[in-house]
Amino acid sequence: MSDLPEVKPPVVTPVRAVIALCLLAPFVAMLWVGSYAKTDPAFIGIPFFYWYQMLWVVLSTALTVTAFQLWKRDQRARASAKGGAGA
Repeated sequence: MSDLPEVKPPVVTPVRAVIALCLLAPFVAMLWVGSYAKTDPAFIGIPFFYWYQMLWVVLSTALTVTAFQLWKRDQRARASAKGGAGA
């Protein structure tokens, strides 16, 4: 027998699905240009095209931080379930 550890396939859990959605949403929003390629409604004189993209900068940051926090929590839960030391 080999001394290599057993490799298990990745586990898809609801938390990991939420993480994936948090990371995928900004890409979908920015790649779907037809949804924001317009000038109205303007916000404080800034055309929609520009302020929508700037809004997604903030939203992307929040979603990435959320995904990272969920990932850390998931890794801690997996480590404690194995009986190992948490990361």
